[in-house]
Amino acid sequence: MGKQIGIIGAGSWGIALAYVLTTNGHDVTIWSRSQSTVDKLKSYHGNEDKLPGVKLPESVEYTCDMEKAVSGKDMIVVVVPSAHMRETVKLFAPYIDPDGEQIIVNCSKGIEEDTLMVMSDVILDVIPGSNVCVLSGPSHAEEVGKALPTTIVVGAFDKDVARTVQNVFMNGAFRVYTSPDMLGIEIGAALKNVIALAAGMADGYGLGDNAKAALITRGIAEMSRLGMAMGGKLETFSGLSGIGDLIVTCASMHSRNRRAGILIGQGKSYQEAMDEVKMVVEGVYSAKAALQLAKKYEVDMPIVQEVNEILFEGKKPEDALKELMERDKRIENSSLEW
Repeated sequence: MGKQIGIIGAGSWGIALAYVLTTNGHDVTIWSRSQSTVDKLKSYHGNEDKLPGVKLPESVEYTCDMEKAVSGKDMIVVVVPSAHMRETVKLFAPYIDPDGEQIIVNCSKGIEEDTLMVMSDVILDVIPGSNVCVLSGPSHAEEVGKALPTTIVVGAFDKDVARTVQNVFMNGAFRVYTSPDMLGIEIGAALKNVIALAAGMADGYGLGDNAKAALITRGIAEMSRLGMAMGGKLETFSGLSGIGDLIVTCASMHSRNRRAGILIGQGKSYQEAMDEVKMVVEGVYSAKAALQLAKKYEVDMPIVQEVNEILFEGKKPEDALKELMERDKRIENSSLEW
């Protein structure tokens, strides 16, 4: 039996998830804050600017009325930029059922700069006791909207919630695993964008495949160190929302973080790069928060440190490369002993 689902956010990922959900027989209402955007969505049956070629069924409703998008729905899928998460949750909070039956699925990746909260914690901060979970993994909207094979993970505090979301989203082209490690999933999702910026910078600067492989490998080590210090599980960072999401974000030209990094590696400022990519580059927003978390938990994150200095202090990529390559000699994995 199909569910009533409200999707909060009408960008490329929101539309791609609407495609998955309508394919699975669910009734979908998509919210956007702009009436002009809603009008375009209705006319095109999708988002022609952000995800061209993906058409949704005529049964999909579009609205800028938050009450219509949320009230009475079985599931609320939140797909907004991390910088706008708190304000958006405040808009729909009054329409969430107080009995806690509605499931809120966070599909946004990032860390709130002021509070250093992951997105599911932001939702819980605004709506205490709400039924929150997170859906994440290597999943470019451009491929999901074409029904290309994609595998992802849902993390939840409650096993039954995770299984419900798994059943709602899963189909022959969209495989969903479950996990109890919500925090690890969220940390991996946010930090991989920062590492992808670094990988893009390496591409833009012409450093070659060896350097990129090293950045990905040492990047997952940094993500794991911080995630575990915060309470995440090591296994999560070797899974879909860790190494899986990192690989696809560092390797694909669908990745806005990688594309922005390429432009920065070619000498542009982060603002110029964001303007050219014309989409939200989450790694820029997560970089400062990641560095603050590294200091708070006393975790060594040299790649994240150098990315911050390039983005916000005007450091040249070649100088950052020199710093990374000439760091003190050390063993690769301190848990191994002779």
